[in-house]
Amino acid sequence: MTRTASPYRYHHGLKDGIPIGLGYLSVSFGFGITAVGKGMEALYAILISMTNMTSAGQVAGVVIIASAGSILEMVLTQLVINLRYSLMGISLTQRLDSRCTTPHRLLMSFGMTDEIFALASSKPYPVGPSYFYGLMTCPYIGWSLGTVLGACAGQILPQEMQLALGIMIYAMFIAIVLPPSTRDKGVLFTVLIAVALSCCLRYIKFLQFISDGFAIILCAVVAATVMALLCPVKETEAPDGGEEKP
Repeated sequence: MTRTASPYRYHHGLKDGIPIGLGYLSVSFGFGITAVGKGMEALYAILISMTNMTSAGQVAGVVIIASAGSILEMVLTQLVINLRYSLMGISLTQRLDSRCTTPHRLLMSFGMTDEIFALASSKPYPVGPSYFYGLMTCPYIGWSLGTVLGACAGQILPQEMQLALGIMIYAMFIAIVLPPSTRDKGVLFTVLIAVALSCCLRYIKFLQFISDGFAIILCAVVAATVMALLCPVKETEAPDGGEEKP
C-alpha cells in the first residue's frame, strides 16, 4: 500500500463526483419506474437504492423478487453480477494512502461502483478516505434521489408512460455494451451467446421451468465461460520486459 499522504480533500472528491451523480440520477429514475412497474412498493424501491449502489444487481434483484424467486437465486445472482467490485477493491488498495485504515475501507467499499473506481484509479497521486467520501457523495445522492423520483412517478403516471420510461435502464445497459462490442469481437460474441441462451430459456417450452434468477446466472456464466475457452485474452509483452494484459 502506498504510504504517501493524499493531496486530495473532500471538496475535490465532491467536485469530481458531480458528473457521476447527474448520470446516476437519470439511470436510477428508470430503476424506480421499473421496480414500481413490477409491483414493488415505492418505499421498498427507495430503501434498496439507499442501501445499494449497483444498477445491474438491483434490476436483477427486482426481477427475482417479482417472480417470487428463492434466496439462493438472489445470492447467486448478486454474486455473479457484483463479483467485479471485489476485484476493483483489490486493485484500488494499491492507490490508497496510509490513512485508509480497515474501518475506512469498509465504508469506502459501499461506494465502489464502476465510475467511482475508474475516477479514483485515474488520479496521479494516492487517494485518501476524505477524497473518496467526497467522490461518493454526489453519486449516492443522485442514485437515491433518482429512485425517489422514479418510484413516485410510477405511482401517478399512466401505465403506458410507465412502460415507456421503464426501458430507460435497459437502454443504459445496451449503451454500455454496444461500444466495446463494436471494437472487440470477443465481447460481441459473448453478448450474442447470452442473448441466444436467454431467448432459448424464455421461449423453448421444456426450458421454461428455469426461474428468472437462475436464467440470469446461466446466461452470464455460460456465455463468459464459452468465450473464455474459445477466445482467451492473451498476455502481451510490456515495454519494461514484464507482462501485462491488454
